[in-house]
Parts: sequence; C-alpha cells; structure tokens
Amino acid sequence: MHRDIQQFTHGQYDLLIVGGGINGAAIAHMAALNGLKVALLEKGDFASGTSSKSTKLIHGGLRYLETFDLDLVREALRERFFLLRDAPHLVKPLSFIIPVYHGDRRPLWMMRLGVWLYDRLAGKYTIGKHRFISRDELIGLMPGLKEEGLLGGVSYDDAQMDDARLVLENVLSAQARGAHAANYVEVRSFLKKDGKAAGVLAFDRIGEREFEVRAREVVCAVGPWTNMLMRKEEGNVPPLVRTTKGIHVVCQGQLSDHALIILTSQDQRVFFVIPWMGNSLVGTTDTDYTADPDAVAADQEDIDYLFRELRRVFLEGTFKKDKIITTFAGLRPLVHKQGEPAKISRNHVIKKAYSGIIYVMGGKYTTYRKIAEDCLKEIIRSRPLVDTRAGFPVYGSGEITESAQEVAKENGVNTDVVRYLMDLYGVHYKDILRLAQNNPALKEPLCTCSPAIKAQVVYAIKTEMAVKEEDIVKRRLSLIYRPCRSGQCVREIQMLIDR
Repeated sequence: MHRDIQQFTHGQYDLLIVGGGINGAAIAHMAALNGLKVALLEKGDFASGTSSKSTKLIHGGLRYLETFDLDLVREALRERFFLLRDAPHLVKPLSFIIPVYHGDRRPLWMMRLGVWLYDRLAGKYTIGKHRFISRDELIGLMPGLKEEGLLGGVSYDDAQMDDARLVLENVLSAQARGAHAANYVEVRSFLKKDGKAAGVLAFDRIGEREFEVRAREVVCAVGPWTNMLMRKEEGNVPPLVRTTKGIHVVCQGQLSDHALIILTSQDQRVFFVIPWMGNSLVGTTDTDYTADPDAVAADQEDIDYLFRELRRVFLEGTFKKDKIITTFAGLRPLVHKQGEPAKISRNHVIKKAYSGIIYVMGGKYTTYRKIAEDCLKEIIRSRPLVDTRAGFPVYGSGEITESAQEVAKENGVNTDVVRYLMDLYGVHYKDILRLAQNNPALKEPLCTCSPAIKAQVVYAIKTEMAVKEEDIVKRRLSLIYRPCRSGQCVREIQMLIDR
C-alpha cells in the first residue's frame, strides 16, 4: 500500500473523493466496500487538517442537550457504540467527571438531570451508568481540585480515540478493497464535460507534476476548505461553511484516569481535561475564524483563556505553562449559520451542486459512518448499500488472542512494546514484528520518550504512505504528545526516511 501516483492515470473511476480527513476516508472505505472503483486525494497528509486536531473524543455531546439537539445526541450515542465495537484498539471507554461549584451557571441538579437524560437517549447503546459523586469522593478522584465552594459532581461514560490513526485505518481499509489513495496531491481545478464535473486536474506535490483523474462522480469532503474549493469551481458564491477555531494544549503529567469537564465562568462553554498518553490534554475553545485555514494556530490569547479557567477550579501550580508539551489548533467546518459558535448545530449536510459535485459539510467526528452512508446514498441509488450498522471495522480491527507476554518472548522484545503495538495497530501489530524479525536492528527503540521501535518507521513509510518526518511524528506514532528532551526520536526517524 505504498504511495503510487501512476495508478491514477489508468481509466475512469466511479467515485473520486477530494479530502483525506475522517469523512473523505470513511466515504472511500464505504464506497469500496460497496464495490465502487474509488480514488481518494488529499493535498497534505491524511488527517493533517482538522481530523488530527480534535479533542480525541467519541461522544454523544452532552452539551448539545442544552440546545435541545436530541436527535443528534441520540444518533451520536448509537455511533459511539458502533465505534467501540468496530475499532476497539483505537476507541476505548473513558469515564468523565463534572465537578460543580457554588455559583456555577449550571447547578448540580441540572448536571444530574443532564447525565440521566444522556443515558436515557443512549438506550440499548449505553456503555456505562451515570452517578452522583460526593464532594469528598470527588477530591480523591481528581487531585488538585480546589475544595472551596465544591458541592460535588456527576460522572458518566463516553469514549476516547486516536483520531489520526482512525482516519488512516479507514484509508487503509479502502485500499485493501481496491481503492486508490494518495496524500500530498492537490486539486488544481475541476474537469467538466457538458457543464458537469468529470474529474480533476491534480498536482503531485512530492513528484511535482500535474495529472488528470477522471470520475463519474466527485465528492468534496474538505471541511474548512469547502468555501475555497467551491469558489474555485463556481466563482464568487456565498459561503457554505462557517469555520470556528478550537485549540488544545497538552501538559506534562496525568492527574487522573478520569476525564474532567469544566464549566467555564466567562461564557457558557465547557472544556475538557483528559488523560492522554500519560499526560493531560486540555481544550477546547470555540471562536470564529476567517483567515487562511492552512495558517490556523493556537494564539497566546487562546492559551491564556484555558489557563485562566483551569486556575478557577485547580490549586495553584497544578497546571503550569512551562509544562506545556505541545499546542495544536483545528477548525470546525460548521454548516453556515448565524449565532454564537458554540450554539450552532453539529448536524451534517450533503449538498449537490449544479455541476454534480457533492459537498459534505458539518457533522461530528463520532458520526462519520452515518455521514459516509448518507453521502453514498446520493451516489448509489439503484441498489441498497451494504449495512454497515452491523459492522464497519477498520484496518486493524479483529480479535487478538495472543498474550503480550508470549508474543514478547517469541520475538525478543519488551512486553510493554508488544502491548503498545497491539493498541496502536490492532491485529496488524504482527506486521511490525515481522519486519523486526527480518531485520533485528529494527527492534531497537527510537528513543526513551516512548515505547516506539524503529520497525514502526519502516512500516509507516512502506505501508502507511508516510512521506515526511512530521507524518510519522505527528500522526503515525503521535510522538508529538510525549515530552522528549533529547530529540533522538526525530533524528532516528529522519535517518530511516533518508535511507
């Protein structure tokens, strides 16, 4: 499954998808599952935009209860259940705690009612049971919380994911079923026949050459870049997507095995403190953004906002700016509508333009299967789709029956390394160890900052279409979220790329 541009120049596709984020990847996966000849193009790396810059949650969206978006919450809770079933190595249950203080805009009774309703909406798809948490128990569960004014709290269950790898494994699943996919390929313009879209003129940013890709149907799932791409096709048209910025910081150290939801004092938003790779992921913000989507970044003002709210509920010194490992920012591609960003619906819209191009807009990460299904229903009308509600597994899905200890002994590696590989690659962890068996030097660790081994870099290049150092550091291995003082891992990765 190496990166191959030549494959796109042979014949016509049934479906061309522009955009290699979660929606584009899932549409390609589902289309290939339904027997279509599929092409997928991404101008950067897969998931390099919004889809790797989320809060890493698979959830129904507790806060959408306030806007009475009950159908969206119910749908997302069902999809959460499907994802836990279909991608168990990448999506895992996570317990959430909401502390409530005296004077909070959302009193304790409201929070108790909210989590009760949340579980009711989940129905048979529930994954845990909400409960009330006393003040004393809460202090024990979440070290560092301020005790003054603390009334108690509630807990409920949702799920956490590795967002970048979930995108990648949908791409790999599509490829395994015959789809052609490539990263670092930019769409320069649309090809038309009798006024209807017939493909694209593409540019390979690595090989630096143009080529045509022809298809009967074209789907644009480009998220924050929707307005730009539509203007490229139709000229100066009203914006379809409203982009809002969400930033996150990752701080060294993990407070608890539980995630925390904090009710903000300045506005009526909430944000999260989540255990993430042994550290704490804090976010997110929700502010309008109208500049170049390629230039989005976490500003100092955004970081100050999060830390100001952290200081309201945590003791002095629990979170320090000098403990920040990394920051990242992403854009939510909301369906264009007036109003406060936090109150705009996260429902998705599938729009077919006059040219026949299908635009996928809005939506939640959690509902990507349903978004892909709704998009494919616009394309395949002559027969029913494969019922993916019964199962839509990704590339590494499947049961692992071997014990990590036995596998470690057989392969001459540390047990923690095997557990890490199983969590990251699912059943394909064996492919990594096979590379290492053929070349024992690839069993060596990349660095002391993570359990990663050199074989993973070779696998990322040969099988996962990694091209650049950042593809591996940020998205294949997520090393960016781990503190590394020496920088050895980055140097080792670059040397393996240069070979």
